[in-house]
Amino acid sequence: MEIGESTDVAVRKSALTPKAIIYQKFGNEACFKVEEVQESNQNECPGLAIVQRGPCLYRCSLQLPEISVSSGTFKKKKEAEQSASELALQKLGIDPATYNIAEQDPWNALVNRIKFLFSSEFLTTLHPLSGHLRAALQREGDLYGHVPVSVIAMLDPKISNLSKSIDPKVELHPYMAISYVMKAAAGLSGIVDTSEKQLWVKRKNPYPLKITDLDIQQSGSPGSCSVEAIYIPCSNGKIVYAVNLDVSSTGYYLDVVANQLGLMDASKVLITRPIGRASSEVRLYFAASETHMLEVSSDLSNTKPDMHSDGSYNTRSSCLSGEAIYGDAILASIGYTWKFKDLFHEDLSMQTYYRMLLNKVPSGVYKLSRGAILAADLPLAYTTRANWRGSFPREILCTFCRQHRLSEPIYSTVSISEAPSETSGSHKKLKLRDSAVEETEHANGSIVAAGSKGVVESGGTFRCEVKIYSKFQDLIIECSPKESYKKQSDSYQNASLKVLIWLDAYFMNFNTPVESLNSSACELDIKFNPTNFFKAFALCRPIQSFSYGETQEGRADESNAMPGQGICGPDSGVSPSNGSIACISYSVMSVIKSTNTKELLESSDEFEFEIGSSSVLHQIEAAILQMTVGQSAILHMDVHSPELILAAATDSERILSLLSSKDCCLEYAITLCQVTEPLEDRMEQALFSPPLSKQRVEYAVQHIRQTCATTLVDFGCGSGSLLDSLLNYQTSLEKIVGVDISHKSLVRAAKILHSKLNANEASAGIKSAILYDGSITEFDPRLCRFDIGTCLEVIEHMEEDQAWLFGDVVLSYFCPKILIVSTPNYEYNVILQRSNLSNQEEDPEDKAQSQACKFRNHDHKFEWTREQFEQWASDLATKHNYSVEFSGVGGSGDMEPGFASQIAVFRKGTTPTLANDDLPVVVADNHCSVVWEWNSGKRS
Repeated sequence: MEIGESTDVAVRKSALTPKAIIYQKFGNEACFKVEEVQESNQNECPGLAIVQRGPCLYRCSLQLPEISVSSGTFKKKKEAEQSASELALQKLGIDPATYNIAEQDPWNALVNRIKFLFSSEFLTTLHPLSGHLRAALQREGDLYGHVPVSVIAMLDPKISNLSKSIDPKVELHPYMAISYVMKAAAGLSGIVDTSEKQLWVKRKNPYPLKITDLDIQQSGSPGSCSVEAIYIPCSNGKIVYAVNLDVSSTGYYLDVVANQLGLMDASKVLITRPIGRASSEVRLYFAASETHMLEVSSDLSNTKPDMHSDGSYNTRSSCLSGEAIYGDAILASIGYTWKFKDLFHEDLSMQTYYRMLLNKVPSGVYKLSRGAILAADLPLAYTTRANWRGSFPREILCTFCRQHRLSEPIYSTVSISEAPSETSGSHKKLKLRDSAVEETEHANGSIVAAGSKGVVESGGTFRCEVKIYSKFQDLIIECSPKESYKKQSDSYQNASLKVLIWLDAYFMNFNTPVESLNSSACELDIKFNPTNFFKAFALCRPIQSFSYGETQEGRADESNAMPGQGICGPDSGVSPSNGSIACISYSVMSVIKSTNTKELLESSDEFEFEIGSSSVLHQIEAAILQMTVGQSAILHMDVHSPELILAAATDSERILSLLSSKDCCLEYAITLCQVTEPLEDRMEQALFSPPLSKQRVEYAVQHIRQTCATTLVDFGCGSGSLLDSLLNYQTSLEKIVGVDISHKSLVRAAKILHSKLNANEASAGIKSAILYDGSITEFDPRLCRFDIGTCLEVIEHMEEDQAWLFGDVVLSYFCPKILIVSTPNYEYNVILQRSNLSNQEEDPEDKAQSQACKFRNHDHKFEWTREQFEQWASDLATKHNYSVEFSGVGGSGDMEPGFASQIAVFRKGTTPTLANDDLPVVVADNHCSVVWEWNSGKRS
């Protein structure tokens, strides 16, 4: 199903950035200086007792001939540079939005740029191109001073941008810039010499001796280096192999590359744009054929790979670079950088080559992020941020688009606010949020669209739409999921994952008919433009070899039922289930069956994945589901993808020799180390809106507001959710205190409370706030005699005897007037887990297996029934002269199985407390340490 052109009118080509405008107007006269600024949380938040090193920030100073400006601080250097540029344009009275590049005469600018590149001033700079100019002066004989035109066209960003302004097609066909450089250089006959046939440019007059002599003095002693590179033949029938480039420090490395390609002159070597990161020096080098150069100088808009019948088209290199590559090519990481005059170089292995190809596939990006090429697979479901492992879907999609030179994905969200209603079927009100390319990531992981205002009210949900465009803003893919999510970040991730799943299926089979692509796209709420889609990925066919192939499903039974492949080890009774997190150790070896020769390919001591999300090979997950913790299994699989194996293996030559054997297979040795059951909040959120955790906090807040309490202590405050919520309301509270044993949680709580107390008018009555690091079962006199104490979902994380000790210490020594305690109702688990706990207890064979998953959270030491909880609370109340009332949230107290979270509210009696010899003996020392302290007198 095609997407009409009319839907894209709102998307316009990006204007020049402020920095690009500065460079266009001032060239080398613009001096950017970026400095690092270190800030700490103590400096950011006066009065905050936690001193931590803050994030690294940057400030940029921009010096122009007439003015100078300095930016604020930013997390990224590029942001600081753009900010300084924007300030400079404001002073100059230039509006970036109305600045027209066409008015700047790009042809004249291109001529001036080439003139500057061959000036004496430029030779002394640290520009990467100046390194080539200096190296060209080391060339001997007739090649002295000759610089390949491809170097000038490809390594100077300004030349590239000016060429694109002359003809936007240069974006897709970068070698068109060579002809523009030659034509512009031809107009500088008094300054440079050119050879259109030989594709070189040189300075006509020698450089001053004082400059060249100084350069020789700074170059150091002569030497050489050997650089490992990859040779990629144009014929797919020939294998890719490693080569060594022996480069002399007094020579020109492109001459060595040319010799390796069988060329006499480096001027005929063409260079691609960086592969991978923009700052990378990994590039492809190949020969410029006469046929190719004729095409470069003509209209390339209709050029297609399959039109080259002479067999010179290099499919593997073209796929890797996203450009049309002809003849044999060399992949190398070598060149001059912006930082040093010395030649930079890094060795590339066969493993690197195959990983670079793998990184162009959605599932490959995920595999590499997990460091598990032969075990992990792109998940088919996104459940929660906590359960996801590896790069998140949105990150993978952005990486994929960059790899294929597409524009960054554009996200927009729709918030669905639930209007108040007395009926169960509440009306939903749609509100379109601002579309934006950039989003702000908050500390809690949620993503808020730029330009959006306010916070969506409780019960609201989000839908996300994602669009992918080409560099020319041709719409390729549009995904508009029907599902909505309570977290905006979840809507982004799920929409991204749908696109990734569909793209991955296509990359595994490029021969999929359009009808089938349409059908699968509709199932995932995706629309695509076939013309733009196939054009965007026309060069990608060589990476189809990274597929496990159609035989994957057919091998499932064979892999799990081969003779002698039984599960080893005693049955511990702890087994995984859907939604749980399995932690395994595994190793993958190539095995020659006839000789039992083995070679390690990949291994991991701790590899986690969510059961049921298809985030590992299905054979591994099928085996794990049959195992209990501590057991091991051996799986044998056929060699499904040699390229995938080579991306994992470090010794490529050794592995290639093994893979050539007819009886070679893969052996997976797996041990199930640990099982973590689904998180409690995930189960609760599936049934409750608002979430049960929010209902507990609101219950406590309402009770606190109904009293005239002035002091409150939260036992087991965690990250401060209750204390944070209290600051949203007007209360009589003057002092709030939190206690917890997790220092990390307390740090998070301190940051939240400090910011809110300084800014929130509702909390104006609060005079002091303190967070203590310590155990709530040990006495500290500073926690005594508070008006209200709270303890929400804490005691179940202790052993039962510690829960009794907590009750004794709090009610006997801390003595709050009111104490609110909540804990899970074990009987409600039958609903949350959709299982019959009573039946499990009646069947002895299932009892051990249910033991691991009966609690809502793997960290719970116990969970009480209503009878057990009421017994505990009543005994404590009687013992310490308190009354107690029972209530709860989630569900109904009048219906089975009661509330999901049961709550006890203790109220101190008026009669004196009787002495009790069974009470623990305490010493009045300050047991807790202060993590953070705030008072109104130090309000920022």
